[in-house]
Amino acid sequence: MPIDRVTLQILANHCAAATESMGHTLFRTAHSTFVKETEDFTTGLATPDGKTFASPYDLGATWFVGLDYGRAIELIDGYEEGDLCMTNDPYSGFVCTHSPDIHLWKPIFHEGKLVCFSVGHIHNTDVGGAVPASLSRANTDVHQEGIRFPPTKLYRRGELNRELVDVMLMNVRMPEQNWGDLKAQIAAMAAGERKVHEMIARFGIDTFREGVTDLLDHGEQQARRLIERIPDGEYFFADYMDEDAVDGKPCRIAVNMVVDGDEVVFDFSETDPQLTSSLNIPTGGDPRHVLLMVPYMYVMYTMDRSVLLNTGLLRPARCIIPEGSLVNPKYPAAVGMRSLGAMRLQSCVFGAFAQALPDIIPAACGDGGPLINVRTTDPRTGRHLMANLDPITGGAGAVAFRDGTEGSGANFSFLKNTPVEINEAEVPVRILRYGLAPDSGGAGRWRGGSGTTLEFQVFSPNSIVTARNRDRSHFTPWGMEGGHAGKPSSFFLNPDSNREVNLGNTDVVTLDPGDVLRISSAGAGGYGSPLEREPERVLTDVRRGFVSGESARTEYGVVIENDAVDDTATAELRGQMLAADGHRGFGYSEARKAFERVWTRGNYETLTGILAKVPAEWRFFVKHRVFDAIERMREDERSGQGQEVRRAFSLLAAEYPELAEHVAR
Repeated sequence: MPIDRVTLQILANHCAAATESMGHTLFRTAHSTFVKETEDFTTGLATPDGKTFASPYDLGATWFVGLDYGRAIELIDGYEEGDLCMTNDPYSGFVCTHSPDIHLWKPIFHEGKLVCFSVGHIHNTDVGGAVPASLSRANTDVHQEGIRFPPTKLYRRGELNRELVDVMLMNVRMPEQNWGDLKAQIAAMAAGERKVHEMIARFGIDTFREGVTDLLDHGEQQARRLIERIPDGEYFFADYMDEDAVDGKPCRIAVNMVVDGDEVVFDFSETDPQLTSSLNIPTGGDPRHVLLMVPYMYVMYTMDRSVLLNTGLLRPARCIIPEGSLVNPKYPAAVGMRSLGAMRLQSCVFGAFAQALPDIIPAACGDGGPLINVRTTDPRTGRHLMANLDPITGGAGAVAFRDGTEGSGANFSFLKNTPVEINEAEVPVRILRYGLAPDSGGAGRWRGGSGTTLEFQVFSPNSIVTARNRDRSHFTPWGMEGGHAGKPSSFFLNPDSNREVNLGNTDVVTLDPGDVLRISSAGAGGYGSPLEREPERVLTDVRRGFVSGESARTEYGVVIENDAVDDTATAELRGQMLAADGHRGFGYSEARKAFERVWTRGNYETLTGILAKVPAEWRFFVKHRVFDAIERMREDERSGQGQEVRRAFSLLAAEYPELAEHVAR
């Protein structure tokens, strides 16, 4: 029978504390900057069938709440005391989502019976593969993304599988980092085991077992009550990545969110096909896969900070994810940069929720800044060194009652910034600038949070920088209720010199001694009309460097002269601007507006309907050829209702008759 609510809450607190103890053990003993400083890791406790029932509230990668280890657990043939299992294969068990993430799970027994697992992952700086740090948009299949291990026993009855470790260390660029991080992770799993035995001693095995079930049930009940507060209806939204491949076409993720009573469905049927680049999101067809459910979990937590962070929250929600699409790719699609795809998916789902809950959901957060990895040589010792520098995050989107937070937004706000001194100690670089990107937040009654800028110099030849997740150069974060889109991200080699190069969304760069990189994320979207922002508040923004004097005039209608607001000129200018300002919906970048004048929803519906009928391996090719054909059409040949897509496909099918056969079926 269910245990009483007071005992259940006490047990929930103990479980969360156990996972936090695991997390502290991990990041205090880890070797790599990305774990011990940035905190890209998870810890948790999972049921015998793999459902996570406890997670930390403010430690590690909070976007992975709700991980399901079930399919990976099933691939191990029996568990014994002292076992410890691992995998980093995105296609074996679908708990791992790209190869740098090594997941461990340790069975915990009481009197010979399995009671739960301690679980968790870390992001390794490098696991081998085609490029340093293993990840690039240019990778075309998973085999280029480093060594992979299917679910296997790292420890068997307490004995380390040394051969397995040796194979891993032979195939990575910084073996001492990987081995140090793995040992820290092993220690975290042991800490979880100790804490579970302490809870069993305190509560008793029967209460612990029943409590775990009740925690998941209570999470479900909390979610259902929150969903009932969302107005029933259908809410459609789409967002874009700048490129679906190196120098490719725009990449669209679209969702139709259907809220019905205490349940919600996210239909991604209008999303692009799986890509030949590494932006695919590996879900294995799981309608509640954690990568799909991150934005839903964030909204639940936003609506009620007391919700239990466990898999039970996912039960009232599910996703429709067609096989062979970006959100459900088929092996061996590359998936290394699934974090960029997942970020855009989050933005997309937030846009759907924003229509249903405009008073609490913010505008799009700033992103498009990369996770920077530097592989270089110490000019004094000749040692090869590699480390992750700061994640270049964007600010938070503005909301109906305040400005967005500067430099820290929803998508990657769990990643901590690394002190400049640590960065310079890890690899021989000089940080020249690190701070907020001026004039980057979207204008609005409430201003979008500023992006961040990092500028650094290297000193050795053949220094390789990977800039994973470079994006938002064109399709910038959207504003709400008349708020403007955030300003674009940027990536420059040797800025402000006669050797300056705009690198766009390049994500692997080879540098010479003395070269400088400057990377800025996009700013977040604003909320409400900029003409409603108090002139004195705009003046404060200008003084602080958040807004330029030019933007104060052109976007806010505020005239500033001699460090003061010219009230007369401001009133006159705002009056002129107000006559032309009647927009209260989403605020999009000019690049998005131009793109959607051609690629309307009608055209995209037609395209995705056609792509669903052709073999998965043809879809990316067909999409690109159709795009090329429509780009060549005159404006009067485009209706926006799908006729031009059908015409472009018919020409392609005449060239490749097998395509016509599939669509005709």
